[in-house]
This record gives sequence, structure tokens and C-alpha cells, in this order.
Amino acid sequence: MNATKYYKRKNSNSGRKKTKTGSSAGRRFYEMDEAGKRQFGSTERPEKVCPIGTNTNGFLKTAFLPKLKECSTTSNLSKSKTIKLERDFYKSLSQMSEHYNLSQSDHKDFEFPYNISLSLNHCRKQMKTSIKNWQDIKLEHKGNCLYFVSEERISTGMTLYYIPVVPLHNMLHHKKYRKTAQMLLSVCTYLYRIIDIPYYRQEASYLFWLYEMLSDWIDQDEELDENCEYKKQLQQAELIGDIMEQKIASINNLSFFQQRVTSFKAKDSFDVECLNLANKAFSLYSKFPEERIYRNIHFNNNKDFSNDDEFDYDENDEAVISMDKYISFFADDRGWAYQSIIDSVNNEFNEYAEIQEPIVFKVFDGKEVSDNSLDFESEVFEILNQLAGILGDFSSL
Repeated sequence: MNATKYYKRKNSNSGRKKTKTGSSAGRRFYEMDEAGKRQFGSTERPEKVCPIGTNTNGFLKTAFLPKLKECSTTSNLSKSKTIKLERDFYKSLSQMSEHYNLSQSDHKDFEFPYNISLSLNHCRKQMKTSIKNWQDIKLEHKGNCLYFVSEERISTGMTLYYIPVVPLHNMLHHKKYRKTAQMLLSVCTYLYRIIDIPYYRQEASYLFWLYEMLSDWIDQDEELDENCEYKKQLQQAELIGDIMEQKIASINNLSFFQQRVTSFKAKDSFDVECLNLANKAFSLYSKFPEERIYRNIHFNNNKDFSNDDEFDYDENDEAVISMDKYISFFADDRGWAYQSIIDSVNNEFNEYAEIQEPIVFKVFDGKEVSDNSLDFESEVFEILNQLAGILGDFSSL
């Protein structure tokens, strides 16, 4: 994909499903629907109905089978096909149970297809409570085979993971926190060079075009002079952004990473928080010295297309918010420029119904099952979230 072409601003009336209006406060880009909202009907209480005579509680003690949805897989099957389908199901179930260490309940006394429905329901309940990052399990019917496919997925919380560099620049020039800043600089270099977090001064990045758009708006406003606050903020974002990218890009910060962490002496609670973050980042770097955040993303969250696949597609085929739009380094988390950037992001993201998140699909068709996990991605998002908070807090010190 041509990244530079991809991020050119465009006017489009997309037919995508829209979400609620985005929040302009903080970094969350959606507001959830209100829970428990009455949809229809009268607000008056219904007339109380009393039971006639005495009844037993037998009804309440009755166990009901889960409602089964009819589909092409289970309906209109011959006896021989039903036997094969059940055999494939339990074979795949056994493999999945062994992989995830699940207990199997015996529902073979129930007739098809309720035995399958009950077993599936039993698995879902276990996985929901015991498997980290579990999202769903599905039955796929391909050719003459039936098997389970599980989905593990990082929930990013619909959050913008934007790391401000202006506070880090100011920290480097603060005598008390200079060593703290150097340690955080190593963290940023790891995120920039290894994790591959986009930087807003790179033309291929999503935020580069948003800052350019703001500059164009200001330049076209004839009522604003050269010394207006809006222009100063954008000039600062450009100047400090270029300076900090040179510092963050330096490989020397990785060479001194361990030394900066082990020799650091915390002087206050802020230093302690920074040290804990740096320790976490260095530990992750030691375990995953070459892994990128994009290793488990899929085009449109489709398991048939991994990030490493090379195929041509038009930019209009993008039906989800791609990850490189909601993780990035950017200038600052306060001021007019910041609020304008967040508003622009909210406006665009509200055109989408889904976001691209790290996903691991595991297929239980009798072949070897992948041991891939999302532990790495979970830690990266924790580091991004903590780093953004720390740098934001420094601006308030």
C-alpha cells in the first residue's frame, strides 16, 4: 500500500455504518450508547396480577435447552452427513479443549443438533472467564469438514494512544528531571525504532496530514496575523517535532537503555512512576527485541488477510479504523492545535463502525495449532497508555 497516497485528505460520503458522535474531551473517540434507555411503550406501571390458588415451583426448577439457530450446516442433513458432522465437531472440540485446558461436559445423550449447541455453550462460558483476550469461537464448515476457529483479540478501549513529545522536550531542559527525561527517551526510541509507532512529522503518517490541514486553514484566514497564537502553536509543533524526532531516532538511546534504567535514582513519586514504566519497557525490549505492534493485525479484521500479505486494494476498501491512525507520537496534549486535531480525528472516526485491533485466529482442524498469543501487544498498549499519562502529568507539574 502506498502510505503517502493513502493519507491524502479526501471528501467522501461513505456508506459505512455510523456511530454516535465522538467525544472531544480526553482521548476517547466514541461515546457509548446509554444503557437501559427506554425505547418504547407507556411509562405507567402495569396492573399487578396475583396468582390464583397455589402453584408449585416446578417451573422455576426446569432446565431449558438453549435456543438453536437453524443454519445450512445443521438443517436438511442426511444421516451419514450428520454422523460425520458430529464426529468432526467432537474431534475439533477435543483439540481445542486440550489447547486451552478446558473441561468437556458430556452432552452426547442429547440428540443432534442440541448436543452440539450445549457443548458450544459450555465452551464459551469457560473461555469467557479463563482465557485472556478471548473474543469468540465459531464453527466453520469448509468442504466436508467442520471445525472450531477461536478468536483472541486486544480490546483497545476505543482510545487514542497519542504520545506528546513537547513535554519530553521540556523535561530534557529541566535540570531536576533531565535524567528522567533521558530514561524516557530510551523508551520512546524503543517505541519508534522497534515497535514502529508512527511519528507525526513523517509524511506517511496519518497525523502529518491533519497538522498540514490546520496550517492550510490558518494560512487562508486573512484576518490572522503572523504572531497569532494559532500559528505559534503549529510552528512549535513543527520545530520541536523535528528536533525531538532526531533525538528519538538515535540508536544510542537503545544502547544506553539498560544503563539508564539500572543507574537511575528516583527522587520523588514522579520519578518512581517513570522508573516503573522504563523497567517495564526494557523488559519487553529484552524479550521481544524485534517485534512490531502490527504483527497480528488483519486487513478489515478479516482472518483471511494478515498484515504480511501482499495484495492490491483501493483505499476505499478500508472498512475499519486502521491501527496506525490511533497510535502515534504527536506534538502536545493541550492548546488549540491539540483540540483541533482531536476534533478532526473524532469526525473522521465516526464514519466507521469498527477499529483494527490485534487479533489471533486459531484453527482446530486436526493440524498443528499456533502457539501465538497477544501478550506482547497487551504490554505495548499498557506502555503507550502510561507514557502518554506521564508526559501529560509533567506538563502540569
